[in-house]
Amino acid sequence: MTSVAIVTGASSGIGAATARRLAAEGFHVLAAARRADRLADLVAEITASGGQATAVTCDVTSDESVAGLAEAAAQAPGPVTLLVNNAGGARGLDPVESGSVADWQWMYDVNVLGTLRVTQALLPALEASGSGTIVVVSSTAGLTVYEGGGGYTAAKHAQTAIAGTLRLELCGRPLRVIEIDPGMVKTEEFGLVRFEGDAERAAAVYAGVPGPLVAEDVADCIAWCATRPEHVNIDRLVVRPRAQAAQHKVHRVS
Repeated sequence: MTSVAIVTGASSGIGAATARRLAAEGFHVLAAARRADRLADLVAEITASGGQATAVTCDVTSDESVAGLAEAAAQAPGPVTLLVNNAGGARGLDPVESGSVADWQWMYDVNVLGTLRVTQALLPALEASGSGTIVVVSSTAGLTVYEGGGGYTAAKHAQTAIAGTLRLELCGRPLRVIEIDPGMVKTEEFGLVRFEGDAERAAAVYAGVPGPLVAEDVADCIAWCATRPEHVNIDRLVVRPRAQAAQHKVHRVS
């Protein structure tokens, strides 16, 4: 039977790229996100390319919506062997002293509690498959803080903590936990969401950076980790563009 992979946040960016790549790897992909129209286009694209995918409208901040995702997984045409917790995002670049509590709340709910909700809901199916893989797409922001990033780095540090804790708690069961930590990834929406649609501020983040990562680079990393032999666990994969030596050290061409 065809193995089923579930990808959250699949309507754009890393999530959409991952759905395409996993379908090319032979998975039947349940592409989950809030925007049904974008999911429909993605599934049509994957199907036209010879892959298999199903759209599942899902808001990871809603218990009811995530329960619906679990129901869709139960109806999938094969065992659920892979979950990619990709849904997330950033809002604002304000210092802690003036940061928006609403922005912090949103980032925590989407990145952290979203990962918790979806993982809890899909864990029984993943374990029942006999060889399940949980991928948590965090960030280098989950390893290192930076000025103006208090809310986002706090959320991503929490995601990193979830991945590490899960690995300890699931030890001895047929499940593995993989953490993917990308650095600078230039996607069409991440910066726009962070800066409330300000395209100029979003573009400035990558200005002069030769070869920032793109969504397909991260999807490649996810697919590689997830398709290792089942006894191999890639605990953490940190991926940055060559121009980014560290969170605070980026080469730019003027």
